[in-house]
Amino acid sequence: MHPGRSTGKRPSTPTQIDQQPPRLLIVHIALPSWADICSNLCEALQNFFSLACSLMGPSRMSLFSLYLVQNQHECILPFVQVKGNFARLQACISELRMLQREGCFRPQGTSLRLAVEDGLQQFKQYSRHVTTSAGLTYTSLEITVLTSQPGKEVVKQLEEGLKDTDLVRVRRLQVVEVTKGILEHMDSASPVEGPSNDESPILGTDIDLQTIDNDIVSMEMFFKAWLHNSGTDQEHIHLLLPSQCFSNISRTRDNPMCLKCDLQERLLSPSLLPGTADSTLRVDDPKGDFSTLYQTASQSSASRYKLQVIKALKSSGVCESLTYGLPFILRPTSCWQLDWDELETNQQHFHALCHSLLVSTHVPR
Repeated sequence: MHPGRSTGKRPSTPTQIDQQPPRLLIVHIALPSWADICSNLCEALQNFFSLACSLMGPSRMSLFSLYLVQNQHECILPFVQVKGNFARLQACISELRMLQREGCFRPQGTSLRLAVEDGLQQFKQYSRHVTTSAGLTYTSLEITVLTSQPGKEVVKQLEEGLKDTDLVRVRRLQVVEVTKGILEHMDSASPVEGPSNDESPILGTDIDLQTIDNDIVSMEMFFKAWLHNSGTDQEHIHLLLPSQCFSNISRTRDNPMCLKCDLQERLLSPSLLPGTADSTLRVDDPKGDFSTLYQTASQSSASRYKLQVIKALKSSGVCESLTYGLPFILRPTSCWQLDWDELETNQQHFHALCHSLLVSTHVPR
């Protein structure tokens, strides 16, 4: 596989990644389960922000705000810049540690809805202020509700409570259920099944449901996913498949099939950690710049990459000593600028290619 001609000049030095959306975390507290969750959650948040606040290079997390929902909603941290702001975030986590762990609450049915609406309103006010004073633009917000209550019940509560709320500025609304046991994790990209009757509320955005285990490592891994680039303004890579090798999924034998794909980071570059010898985004690569392709491929349409497939090899035939750079996951694109039919067709072709590579006994040479 080799890079084809791009649609424009490639930047000589990649210096930015897609701006990550501001995030609002709503901790939905219920006793007595809060006593089991509190210490793990606070430790995971402290470990995460100690990393997020000190990463070198462009900011990977722009704004963060934290709300609590007990018998009423409360904002314990308004929107703040994350990078270089560890002291304030640590003070917020310390306040979280001191919350009541015993006794009983009388949760109000509207508290969770009010927390979402209040956080969204604060985001709109903050974004207007920052836009006018610093020239920055924050267009959408990601909201995560962390709860120990049954996730499906919380989703239904949000659907009913927010049916008349304007959620245009909400990029993603997610409910994360913290479980005591080991449960099968749900795909975070799949919306939860809603009521089947015709009177079910219709929101402007789907509500995702995910479960995580009640331990520090699981929570920390969930938060660290916020640092990975998840921009969907455009596809990152066009993968060109030769028709003679993949004729079973190509409509014509003359024109190569183009799969539009996104790159997902698997690891953060060690060069981003403070105190390293090279604190730039670029990873040392004596054979080229494929390890920096992710940063350059996600900047603008002028740097879109085209990779042409020239041969398929069995994984057992590739020596690990020949691989270099940081690993990435190739996925079918979720670019919002493409229409739904094209996205669905592209995804079907991508899965067909994966299936073909897994089951095929013939490897083109």
